[in-house]
Amino acid sequence: MTEQQTRPPTSMADLSAEQINEISKGTFADLIGLRVTEAGPDRVCGEWTVTPQLHQPAGIQNGGVLCTVVETLASTGGSAWYGERGVVVGVNNSTDFLRAVREGTLTAEATPLHRGGMQQLWQVVVTDEGGRKIAHGQVRLQNLPHRA
Repeated sequence: MTEQQTRPPTSMADLSAEQINEISKGTFADLIGLRVTEAGPDRVCGEWTVTPQLHQPAGIQNGGVLCTVVETLASTGGSAWYGERGVVVGVNNSTDFLRAVREGTLTAEATPLHRGGMQQLWQVVVTDEGGRKIAHGQVRLQNLPHRA
């Protein structure tokens, strides 16, 4: 094994999509079936399958699932970018629901709009299997540097 394979990750920037999915087992993101498919400081992608367990009483996917995906992917990307400098926390999540979904696999892509010393702003676009926009969200993240 190489040093890279044996050395434990020191920050989110060091984690692969597979490692993120592994450490997410048992979390809320895992409960909704979110799988990170690509992870890095400039882009994070994920997918999940809409099932009846994720529906609201009207028989469509609950908006809370979309908000969770938006928050999770933006925070993952923001954490990967901020790296060993500290941690990031979400301070605002604004998600617009554009199209109702009852079933199928949805994908989401998070990309940064702004990355500053104290805050970041990420956008997340959710699409269905036909490429139609299902939701669009923005998450503002606070960068919390480690104390010296």
